[in-house]
Amino acid sequence: MGRTKQYDRTELLDRAVELFRRQGFNGTSTAELVAELAINRKSMYAEFGSKQQLFEAALEHYNREHLTDVLAPIEAADAGVDAIRQAFSSYASASEGWFHGRGCLMCNTAVERGALDPASGRYVAAYLDRITRAFRSALDNGRRSGEIDDTADLDELAAFFTTALIGIAACIRAEAPTDQLHAASKVATSILEIHQPAERR
Repeated sequence: MGRTKQYDRTELLDRAVELFRRQGFNGTSTAELVAELAINRKSMYAEFGSKQQLFEAALEHYNREHLTDVLAPIEAADAGVDAIRQAFSSYASASEGWFHGRGCLMCNTAVERGALDPASGRYVAAYLDRITRAFRSALDNGRRSGEIDDTADLDELAAFFTTALIGIAACIRAEAPTDQLHAASKVATSILEIHQPAERR
């Protein structure tokens, strides 16, 4: 009969997410992971296989649990123009509190590992695609509700909003001033007004 595990995998992943978010993959040693997860090295390797595999499990966990909450406004089936504004406002406001200097694990990974590690690159690509699809769907809803002009290129707008939001997330990590992030969010979402139907301007 095997021994009962003395730890919860989800709790370990939550701890790993926060350590990797603070220090990045390269800045986190195996010894630090063992200390943060509060398990011995043998148990960590038995559960996850390697530091790389633990990192990938943390990215998967972050995508499934954390990002689902963060992206809920623009991933809602009825999300529209207001949800896009809310997404930018929420990201900018996040810089005022706990996220200041931490940012988004997936965005941090895009900067640190996306071009160097194929596995990380796949997670990053899926992350960018997820955000772009959410913006595209919200823009579609905005067009149907008469808030976005029929001549607007929704694919280009979705790509722009994705890039702008990632830039803000990266600046949160870099501890950029909060007022700078609010200003950037305001300018980014002002494009929505430019693409309103003429009768609404």
